[in-house]
Amino acid sequence: MYINGIGCYAPERVLDNEALSALVDTSDEWIRSRTGIAARRLAAEGQDCSDLAVEAARAALASSGTPPERITHVIVGTVSADAAF
Repeated sequence: MYINGIGCYAPERVLDNEALSALVDTSDEWIRSRTGIAARRLAAEGQDCSDLAVEAARAALASSGTPPERITHVIVGTVSADAAF
């Protein structure tokens, strides 16, 4: 067994630091200097981590050139699962 394809997917909606600073008392400079973050992606209403994982899996299949019926394992890594347990 080996990894022959990888894929990732990020939600389309982007919240940059300038927009965030309009919502809370912060600034782009403060955030960037402490975290290095310039923007973050936000899932759409009703869009779960598993929905994002499906898109990443499609990208992994495309990059591998492997037909879906030949896949034996799928590895998913996240810090924001659909449900905490």
